[in-house]
Amino acid sequence: MEILPAIDLKDGVAVRLSKGLMDSAKIYSKTPWELAKKFEDFGAKYLHLVDLDGAFAGEAINYKTIEKIVKSTNLKVEVGGGIRDEKRIKEYQNLGVYRFILGSVALKNPNFVREVAPKYNIVVGIDAKDGMVRAEGWLDNSEINYIELAKRMEDVGVQTIVFTDIDQDGTLAGPNLAQLSELVNSVSCNIIASGGVAVLKDIINLADLNVYDAICGKSIYSGTHDLKQAIEISKNAQV
Repeated sequence: MEILPAIDLKDGVAVRLSKGLMDSAKIYSKTPWELAKKFEDFGAKYLHLVDLDGAFAGEAINYKTIEKIVKSTNLKVEVGGGIRDEKRIKEYQNLGVYRFILGSVALKNPNFVREVAPKYNIVVGIDAKDGMVRAEGWLDNSEINYIELAKRMEDVGVQTIVFTDIDQDGTLAGPNLAQLSELVNSVSCNIIASGGVAVLKDIINLADLNVYDAICGKSIYSGTHDLKQAIEISKNAQV
């Protein structure tokens, strides 16, 4: 299991939200490329990078900042937020982005996912509140259960899913182990857990569920766990 430190971008700086609320944004770094380099120095191999403005606007608002982050490290960077078409995927690919996270478009245009999944390193982000999927920066409610969407994505060829329980995100209250367990046992996709990871015990619990990878954001910034230790624990995790 790999630990993916997370950087969420808003207006070109690194922030963290609580439960997806934009007005809860707290700035943690005005130089996110230096933050990414620090994560690399701690032993991280991957970076989870989200353009929050892009998620709301449907376009790459923080493109220049993302470019600087990608070019400042050797991390394998996955990018999400505002990716709606293949043109944007190609632009990120040309920057050196490793994986491309499709969120709202996966819910609204599964045929697009079917088209690009065989050609690119696609990850689908499923964000849910009370088990129901949300889109467009978590503002748009749907009537689709997260398990149902995961199965649909599996059917169109998606191999990796990032699952976020919105109610846990940024709370440091621990991941939603029950929902993650159900998801892991419902599809054959690799499941990346996001939201609520607070302490090293959470990493162990996720490994016990056979979660593929874990995203850590606020816990790193707030110091509730040590990134180096989390990476070391994850190396010994059985997945």
